[in-house]
Amino acid sequence: MTPILYNNCPTIDLHGLDRKYAEILINEFIEDNYKLQNKIVTIVHGNGLGILKKTTQETLKKNKLVANYKIDNFNSGMTIVELKKH
Repeated sequence: MTPILYNNCPTIDLHGLDRKYAEILINEFIEDNYKLQNKIVTIVHGNGLGILKKTTQETLKKNKLVANYKIDNFNSGMTIVELKKH
């Protein structure tokens, strides 16, 4: 992934959600942004106990529209996702 500023990327915030609802929203968010041809999106899951972070990574690993993902270098409560090209 090329370093860019992530301020203007589509973002979803999962704070306060349970695992199952977070998984559903992540997959819908990825699908919508793939259709919109966005290349990079961000997911804010927070740190806390790490439940949403783990759920986010497991969901992204299974999603066929995701090319790559990583925890943000400056904010470990956020994951940066690169979507596959059309």
